[in-house]
Amino acid sequence: MNTALVIMAAGIGSRFGGGIKQLEPVGPSGEIIMDYSIHDAIRAGFNKIVFIIRKDIEADFSEVIGQRIEKICASLGVETAYAFQALEDIPEGETLPADRKKPWGTGQAVLACKEILNEPFAVINADDYYGAEAFVRVHDFLEHYSPERPNEFCMAGFILKNTLSENGGVTRGVCSVDADGMLTGIEETSNIVKTPEGAAVDHDGVLTPLDSDSYVSMNMWGLTPEFIGMLEKGFTEFFRQGGDMTKREYLLPIFIGELLQQHAVSVRVLQTNDRWFGVTYREDKPVVVESFRKLISDGVYRKAVFEDLL
Repeated sequence: MNTALVIMAAGIGSRFGGGIKQLEPVGPSGEIIMDYSIHDAIRAGFNKIVFIIRKDIEADFSEVIGQRIEKICASLGVETAYAFQALEDIPEGETLPADRKKPWGTGQAVLACKEILNEPFAVINADDYYGAEAFVRVHDFLEHYSPERPNEFCMAGFILKNTLSENGGVTRGVCSVDADGMLTGIEETSNIVKTPEGAAVDHDGVLTPLDSDSYVSMNMWGLTPEFIGMLEKGFTEFFRQGGDMTKREYLLPIFIGELLQQHAVSVRVLQTNDRWFGVTYREDKPVVVESFRKLISDGVYRKAVFEDLL
C-alpha cells in the first residue's frame, strides 16, 4: 500500500533565517523539526512526502530544505512532491474579498494537494514534533485502507499533559472519545496552561481545571484519498455560509468535526504516549534542543538523523 505524508509548511515566512520558528535548528548538526518527522515517517513505511508551501517561498524552501530532502528521499525510493496554497484558489463562482491578506487555513492547504494525492495519507504541521510511535500507528492504520471504506479516518491522540509549554498558554483541540476509542467531538480550546495540578484554561487569570490526561489533537490525521472530494465540497459550503470572509478560516479539525456531527465519517483515536515538542515560544527552544539531545543519547536517533536509513 502506497502511503503519503503531507507536511503543511505554507505558514513559513518569506524570509528564511532567524525568527522563522519552523527553521530553528534543534538537532546537533543543525537539523530542524521537519527532518525528524520525515525520518520517522520513512522509517514507519511512508513512501511519498508532499510539502505544502506558497509560490513566493518556493525557491528559498527548495534551497534550504527541499533539495536536501529530495536527495535523501530519492536514495531511499521515496517520492517527493509539492503543492501550493494560494489565497486566490477559491471555489468557482466565488469572489475574492478585497481585504483578504492570507490563505484560508489548513483545510484549504490540504485541498491544494488534490491533483497529487491518490493514496491514503497522513497530515502534519511542519513545526511540530510528533514522535516515532505516532507515525507507526497512523501508517499501520492507513495500510488497511479500502475504497469500500472511504470514510474511515484516524487521528493521533496525544495526552494533554505531554503537549503543554512551560512558557505560556497554548491552543489545543480537546477531544471527546467514546469507549470504543472513536472520536466523537473536538473543542478548540485556547490558553491552556500548565499548573501544579496538571492543566487549566486561563481566563484572564481565572483558572478552569482540565483533565491533563485528556486526548488532544495536534493536527496529525490519517485520511483517505476520497477525503479530498469531501474537503472540496466543504470549501464551497464554507463560502456559501458567508460571514466575515476577510478573517474566516477553513480549518481541518473543524471540518472533520462537522463531518463527525453529520455521522458522515468515523475517526479512530490512536493513542501515542510520546511527548509533543514545538517551538511555540522562543523560550521553548532550549527545552526542545535538550529533548532531542536526550533522544539521541537514548538511541532513538543518530546524530546524523537519516544515517540509519541510508
